[in-house]
Amino acid sequence: MVKISKTKIEEWVNQASTLSQALPYMQKYNGKSITVKFGGAAMGEKELSSSFSKNIVLLKQVGINPVVVHGGGPRIKVMLDRLKVKSSFINGLRITDQETMSIVEMVLSGSINKELVMQINKEGGQAVGLSGKDALLVETKKIKLKNKVGDINKHLDLGFVGFPQKINNEFLNWCLDSDFIPVISPIGYDKDFKTFNINADTMSGAIASSISSERLIMLTDVNGVIDKKGNLLTQITVHEAKKLIKNRTISDGMIPKVETCIEAVKKGVKAAVILNGKLPNAILLEMFTEHGVGTLITR
Repeated sequence: MVKISKTKIEEWVNQASTLSQALPYMQKYNGKSITVKFGGAAMGEKELSSSFSKNIVLLKQVGINPVVVHGGGPRIKVMLDRLKVKSSFINGLRITDQETMSIVEMVLSGSINKELVMQINKEGGQAVGLSGKDALLVETKKIKLKNKVGDINKHLDLGFVGFPQKINNEFLNWCLDSDFIPVISPIGYDKDFKTFNINADTMSGAIASSISSERLIMLTDVNGVIDKKGNLLTQITVHEAKKLIKNRTISDGMIPKVETCIEAVKKGVKAAVILNGKLPNAILLEMFTEHGVGTLITR
């Protein structure tokens, strides 16, 4: 494994705290797994992507085992538009026919995944790019939606869109015990070995739960969960999060992210956090400082 000098580590941690202040937190997470969902605007900015990759390499170097799950919706849209393939959504999920599925897999697994892997490797890590199809990592079940029209329930067919049903923990834990950093695209397979598109937030939650991650870190385009007065809620419980959804304090696109965090915590993840991926060194600031920078969701 490529070794990184103490000077380099100090440089990366500097914005979060001094090295001496960060050490207790490094020791706290030593030997633990951290699942990070990388997406949003940060993926499209070179400097933020580089900062993210440095953060991931640092985690591995100090004895923490990161797993990265990435999205890529904007890049998929660009490619679909370029190829003049029409695309639409139902409940935030992309309708994915066979042609669309091929393009989605090409962009996620063939392009974005390899770019992110190389960026992490460039910063001194040993990342390995995977999809849910590699080593039969993520077995998927097709999503079936119902839409009630009057007294009739109509089934909505999303095509090749599914959710993780089974994770190959043996393979994933082997990766974590090695020097490698798994970087996973949200593509899975079903019992008939057909390829399926998976929501990246859902994928990250399932991965985190399967390996009982110490943290699920969801990098988004906002600072976290905001109350009705515009203040950031730095820590909430699962019960409080459900109340905030019910009274519509949490709304729109934040709902599925919070629900992913709730489900992950209920299934064994110690805590989940939603934070702004556009903030440089966001992961280090969250993990290696006393109060963090996002919204922490716990039991």
